[in-house]
Amino acid sequence: MLDTINQFFGFTKTDYADLVKKGAVILDVRSKGEFAGGHIKGSINIPVDQLQNNLSKLKDKNKTIITCCASGMRSGSAKTILLNNGYTDVHNGGGWGSLNGKI
Repeated sequence: MLDTINQFFGFTKTDYADLVKKGAVILDVRSKGEFAGGHIKGSINIPVDQLQNNLSKLKDKNKTIITCCASGMRSGSAKTILLNNGYTDVHNGGGWGSLNGKI
């Protein structure tokens, strides 16, 4: 139970570089303007307020997805949306700048 709670809030040591090497999708849930100002190369941008209506862009519900935003709050919400819609392997990568340094 504690492991699940820690994973939900991103308190576990996740090897993001390894996940990316294995084909994880990086989902940046900031606004289009924020994304245009800088982002992780190869990431997909779907703002969190548009995610529910754009789930079809993330076809494989079993593919690893790493969410990110500016600080980790919106990416946490995005993770919940994805899990509630049947996505099985979702990680909150937190702020995109920090995540970029880990991959």
